[in-house]
Amino acid sequence: MEQFLNLFSLAGKTAIVTGASKGLGRSMALALAQAGADVVVTARTLSLLEELAKVIEGYGRKALPLGCDVGNYDEVQEMVQIALRKMGKIDILINNAGMALDRSFKKLEYEEWNTHFRINLDSAFSACKAIGSHMVKRKSGKVINISSVLGTRANWNSLAYCTTKAALMQFTRVLAFEWARFGVNVNSIAPGYFKTEMSEAMEQYPESKKMILEHIPFGRMGDPKEMDGLVIFLASRASDYLTGQTIFIDGGYLAW
Repeated sequence: MEQFLNLFSLAGKTAIVTGASKGLGRSMALALAQAGADVVVTARTLSLLEELAKVIEGYGRKALPLGCDVGNYDEVQEMVQIALRKMGKIDILINNAGMALDRSFKKLEYEEWNTHFRINLDSAFSACKAIGSHMVKRKSGKVINISSVLGTRANWNSLAYCTTKAALMQFTRVLAFEWARFGVNVNSIAPGYFKTEMSEAMEQYPESKKMILEHIPFGRMGDPKEMDGLVIFLASRASDYLTGQTIFIDGGYLAW
């Protein structure tokens, strides 16, 4: 039993989680720490990251909060270099940072479209560029990109979000193909509807929320902690032969 459980242990590992100040990012950072990893947490709001770092340290793990705009390529390169210098190595990268604006195509402005790409897609490219040579040289690493069920299902007023999340799934496949020979795993998680700050906007549209819940077989949104097991699996040795995949965790939403 101990040998089996060790497959999921992250003891001695170091992770970076982008968009870690709240929501799914915060929950994933805490899950990694509870599984034994030291964690670099990054987002734009440093005060929230410092608060999170204290919780992680309470688990007996190291935590490094770094303010960073993941939509800025140079800031991401600098953030990763600081993380490597202070932590020594990076074993796990979770590209979680994301945004979503409620816009119909008619009202969507080019700059808003472009911002979705910078935050939801370019940020993953930037982080993988910054950390790639490190993982390739060590012939080891786990990259986890956070996509969405809306990367494969259309949704009202979500053209930019759906498009970028679909692109992130293909980014995952191609990068996994390129990095497999170096022993680096690249996978994606596509969450459905979870109770986070981002989903709070649904409260403004009770009819839409009702319709969505009716299409979730479990009849409810997920709790962020319900992603913990999947995140730990993909970050651990237990997933060593899994790469290029997108795993959906949506309460059965896509089963319809």
